[in-house]
Amino acid sequence: MAEVITMPRLSDTMTEGKVAKWHKKVGDKVKEGDILAEIETDKAVQDFESEIEGTLLYVGVEEGSAAAVDSVLAIIGNEGEDISGLTGGAAAPAAATEEKKSEEQPKAETAAPAAAEVPAGVEIITMPRLSDTMTEGKVAKWHKNVGDTVKEGDLLAEIETDKAVQDFESEFNGVLLKQGVEEGGAAPVDSVLAIIGPAGTDVSAVGAPKAAGQSTEKPAEQKTEAKPEEKAAPAANSSSSDRVAISPLAKKMAQDKGVDISSVQGSGENGRIVKKDIENYQPAVKQAASAPAASAAPVAVSFVQGEDTETPNSQVRNIIAKRLSESKFTAPHYYLMVEINMDKAIEARKEINSLPDTKISFNDMIIKATAIALRKHPQVNSSWAGDKIIHRGNINIGVAVAIPDGLVVPVLKNTDQMTYTQISAAVKDMASRAKSKGLKANEMEGSTFSISNLGMFGIETFTSIINQPNSAILSVGAIIEKPIVKDGQIVVGNTMKLSLACDHRVVDGATGAQFLQTLRTYLESPLTLLL
Repeated sequence: MAEVITMPRLSDTMTEGKVAKWHKKVGDKVKEGDILAEIETDKAVQDFESEIEGTLLYVGVEEGSAAAVDSVLAIIGNEGEDISGLTGGAAAPAAATEEKKSEEQPKAETAAPAAAEVPAGVEIITMPRLSDTMTEGKVAKWHKNVGDTVKEGDLLAEIETDKAVQDFESEFNGVLLKQGVEEGGAAPVDSVLAIIGPAGTDVSAVGAPKAAGQSTEKPAEQKTEAKPEEKAAPAANSSSSDRVAISPLAKKMAQDKGVDISSVQGSGENGRIVKKDIENYQPAVKQAASAPAASAAPVAVSFVQGEDTETPNSQVRNIIAKRLSESKFTAPHYYLMVEINMDKAIEARKEINSLPDTKISFNDMIIKATAIALRKHPQVNSSWAGDKIIHRGNINIGVAVAIPDGLVVPVLKNTDQMTYTQISAAVKDMASRAKSKGLKANEMEGSTFSISNLGMFGIETFTSIINQPNSAILSVGAIIEKPIVKDGQIVVGNTMKLSLACDHRVVDGATGAQFLQTLRTYLESPLTLLL
């Protein structure tokens, strides 16, 4: 019996998918696990495998076209099977295909004049959407100049999004004929980024024209200076995780869990990463400890007496300003503060760190305790969505990390299921890569709660702005040694102040207070985390 295959939802923000390429055509035999098509989502292009066997009887979305999630993508069944009832009265597959071709022929002819300005063999590359919130991209660095030969997989440029700087590879072979955006310049998503085609092709009429001299003189100067580095760039990028052999399901699981697929050993055919590899993956604890998460060096600003200077805003800085303004002025913030006795937490940390190859920080302990507390108070792990409140099924904690350009929030996926050592290794790894702009967009998406720690700077107490779409953020101060009253006696103790900022649309005062009480219990009596 024929089976209808619908457009899959390959990311949490995906509403439609585009068929970048069909690997099977109508009439082809399909086996379970065969790649049917490459689906372009709002974040990446992913292989889509068949889960059933049979013959491909119907293609619901043409190559290069898009369709909504859950719409008919394809139909697989027995050869010659009647599927008119599944396609809304469409003719037999072969006939339908021929009809489509004949119907589309006139359209192609009428569209020809419009496309005539694009010479044969020329490919227009547009500014990619590298994150779900990205509206424009900035070219941080070009790795190829006009006139350079480009191969598929070569690193074209580094694109700075609202969250990170990411390498952007070419999908075509040819010569770089035009740079649509200058190095350091920004352009909207889907605008012309570059044009690749046969050497000597005139592309002056393609895309928005550039100022005279920009596409010839400047690249020529760069070409003589940067050529040695360019040759090394593609080799350095050849291990990109985008080219790791991995099934779509495994890739989605890896994104949800925050697993770096380049470090996973695949057990499938030809080393392909499959579902069980992600399920069984355990991150290695890295011994090289990075600097504290919030201790990145600020952008160097020179002081000259009596002279005002300016620093152009980076893409990250602009987005930080926009997002925090939106959060502060749309979400009604209120703040709850509590003082924690950290004496037992200090003792517990000493015992844990006495174990071989183990070293955790107080921040790791706070992250773990927070994740467990969120299990008991799911309302705090929720989001406002206009006419409804979304209660998140996973506990993904974002950890604020200072970088020279401002602040980013890498996310620990399923934090409540992680051990102290896993949390420690993940935080050190992501903090280190955040400062070198090595984080990927998906590693900064999907948080359900955030933590900001300024204790290492000696800050005793502060309040933070909520990281939307979260409904709360925890601000962590320094551990201070001071006199406290214990059993009616004044003794020396170690205390730490926590501040919880809540969105009153989602988290009521009593709910926030109960969450802090639970968190206080876990930190003052660390053994309760085991209960």
